[in-house]
Amino acid sequence: MSLVPLHIQKLTAYKAGKPIDEVKREFGLTHVVKLASNENPLGLSDNVLKAVTKGLNESHRYPDTTGFELQSLLSERFRLKIKNVVLGAGSEGIMSNIMRTFLSDPDEIIAAENSFIGFKVLANASGIKTNWIPMKNYRYDLHAMVDAVNEHTKIIYLANPDNPTGTYFSIDEFDEFMEHIPQRVLVILDEAYFEYAQNIPNYPDSMHYRYDNVITLRTFSKVYGLAGFRVGYGFAHEDLIGNLLKVKLPFEPSVPAQIAAVAALNDSSYLEESIAMNIKGMKQLTDYLALSEIQFIPSVANFVSIVLQDAETATSITDTLLERGVIVRNLSGFGWPDCIRVTIGTENELDFFIEHFEKIRTNIKLGV
Repeated sequence: MSLVPLHIQKLTAYKAGKPIDEVKREFGLTHVVKLASNENPLGLSDNVLKAVTKGLNESHRYPDTTGFELQSLLSERFRLKIKNVVLGAGSEGIMSNIMRTFLSDPDEIIAAENSFIGFKVLANASGIKTNWIPMKNYRYDLHAMVDAVNEHTKIIYLANPDNPTGTYFSIDEFDEFMEHIPQRVLVILDEAYFEYAQNIPNYPDSMHYRYDNVITLRTFSKVYGLAGFRVGYGFAHEDLIGNLLKVKLPFEPSVPAQIAAVAALNDSSYLEESIAMNIKGMKQLTDYLALSEIQFIPSVANFVSIVLQDAETATSITDTLLERGVIVRNLSGFGWPDCIRVTIGTENELDFFIEHFEKIRTNIKLGV
């Protein structure tokens, strides 16, 4: 008899993109660009660096369990009560708490197949039956998800914009979807890339809604450049938040993470620079791909997924770029084996990617 449940035995451990230093050691390189993990290439803002450095003197103390200062700032910024805000070790940390708080047999989950791999790991690890709904043209098939709802459905997961496709569903699509979702079903609305999409006219900013059965998740890892601090936040009805707090680990996020997040929220110039850089970089990359007649999925996030001829080509491209010092994300683990994902980096980083991708493309006659 195994100590490990069967559904855990069947899991595959999450594989993150290789760190820059590891690639340098492995291939004897001095210059490597990482465009695999959707990180902000601007680095820490000066305000965050100063605040965290100053605050390190308090790191011998446990963090404020509620994260009151950060909670207060978020509630003020988004015009909510503090009771509507929850913090966590990244948005995935909050997702994990949601699963542990609200799911039990015979509950079921509905989620899009080949969407965010982090949620897929959590769903499979929960041991709860998950109905995986195929995507349609790299987008959520919300009608099919509605059709999958049954008396056991407890949680529906939506990422908007999606990762790794970068696609989104519109205001009208979301409104129609929610009209068919029972109040007893909790909708997780993952908006990790919200800041990049917020100015699109038909993008459904969840703060314009007040559904009692929707919990919005956002993160400081992307546009705010705090991926290494692991701090995320969620907005929901106070009853949902109150129950999440019963399960949440008491001392997360860490002291430096809370300090960094407060400083980041107060640094509007860095936020504007991040968004502007992403717009410029997105145009740089997609202009090249379009001119080269290489298929890609139009994205409203901070990355672009390139569609190649087949899985073998995608693997070859990923491995060859790695040897040349360019780290991109092969999407086979997400269920898109013929795709690679490229994070929007700085102008120089994208130039480096384009230079080496073009050499490889020419050799294997890509895009023709």
